[in-house]
Amino acid sequence: VPFIIPPKFHGRDWFNLTNGEQVQDDSDPYVTPESGPRCSFHSLAYVIGSINPELYKFPEDKSETDFPECNIGRLWFSVQYEQEAERLLVSLIKARKLQPPTDSCSPLVKIYLLPDERRYLQSKTKRKTLNPQFDENFIFQVSSKTLYQRTLKFSVYHVDKQKKHHLLGQVIFPLKNETFTGDSKLVIWRDLEAENLEPPSEYGDIQFSLSYNDYLGRLTVVVLRAKGLKFQDARDAASVYIKVSLMNHNKFIKCKKTTAVLGSPNPVYNETFSFKADQTELDTASLSLSVLQSAEGDKTHLLGRVVVGPFMYTRGKELEHWNEMISKPKELVKRWHALCRNT
Repeated sequence: VPFIIPPKFHGRDWFNLTNGEQVQDDSDPYVTPESGPRCSFHSLAYVIGSINPELYKFPEDKSETDFPECNIGRLWFSVQYEQEAERLLVSLIKARKLQPPTDSCSPLVKIYLLPDERRYLQSKTKRKTLNPQFDENFIFQVSSKTLYQRTLKFSVYHVDKQKKHHLLGQVIFPLKNETFTGDSKLVIWRDLEAENLEPPSEYGDIQFSLSYNDYLGRLTVVVLRAKGLKFQDARDAASVYIKVSLMNHNKFIKCKKTTAVLGSPNPVYNETFSFKADQTELDTASLSLSVLQSAEGDKTHLLGRVVVGPFMYTRGKELEHWNEMISKPKELVKRWHALCRNT
């Protein structure tokens, strides 16, 4: 705001201060303003010399306040990679709004670096709190060559009086989409997911989300993970990927593939694919998701497949998933499906 000398102060003497400010040299330090609107020196000085605190508020951290319905808890952590020492540093920060089976909660967290599900690192148990503050650091030794093929898994448990562990939820965090630069450490938060405790089907299961944007005519598939896959040979070196194909009247339209995950019967992908599909085609279109194991040369083995689509092609859970996607436009609808080999 430019400083303008009101007419009533014209002609008065002013002297400079060392810091460049100016102050009026007046024999009477108390100047009574004239009646009327307060646009005099006093009101102007208030505008210039005061700070409006509303202009200096930091953006609110909504991760602490915005919890969706049916939320079972939220976890904060950070990840850093030391290139020279080939060490993955994981900082477990806190959890909020955990939902234990009883009124009290004594949580702990087990941290896995998938595909190794036999070994894990574990936090201390926090007593009687739904909002534990952990502030603990963990180190995984992992080479830079395999880093981006690994996935962090955080399993949050409640420990009861008999020392039994009750799973409250988990967070799956693939490292393949992360950029590790220098000493930067980014705080990440994720909502807990309930683990699917049903045993795998005969050929394994696959989890994915469907969404349809009727305005853009876009069908989106998010391939999340698979579990209980039955490898045909060379289990330790098995490389598994998922092929997503869009069909119309059983005619192939387009297909896309995930990256291959090495050595795990429970691979995690978290990859998104989009297909153009007009709304009028949804009654004749379908999606086929095939789980394939790479073999020597260019050969592949089909480990299982699932097809989702309208009544023309599917029944049961696959039809329900498709219909729910259509009834909830622009919303991601997530489900598990059993794999078959005769689909």
